[in-house]
Amino acid sequence: MNFLTSKESMVKDAYSREISLAHDALRRRDHGVCFAHLERAHVLAQRRTLRHTHVHWLMLRAGLDQRDYREAAGQVPRMIASVLFSRIWIPIGNTGRARVNALKPMRVPDDLRDLVS
Repeated sequence: MNFLTSKESMVKDAYSREISLAHDALRRRDHGVCFAHLERAHVLAQRRTLRHTHVHWLMLRAGLDQRDYREAAGQVPRMIASVLFSRIWIPIGNTGRARVNALKPMRVPDDLRDLVS
């Protein structure tokens, strides 16, 4: 197995773990924890169109679940942009939330840095 394949496997595993934890938190209606895991999943998924769009879909659902309509509405254009731009350009580290500038690069959490660099 070469380095890139191994690294991609590590990214996929980390992404799957964050998504699973987000789903668990959403079922408990613990929206703060849910969004924390979705933000981490977003950082990991930005360069993979389907994963990236899926995170925005889950953010939309979580926003609706907590009746945060600003968050939910903000996810719609982000879902469209994720389909169009994931492979072209992404702001590294951006958390994907509606309340942050969609074009702003952000600090990558230390434990994810090696996976997204």
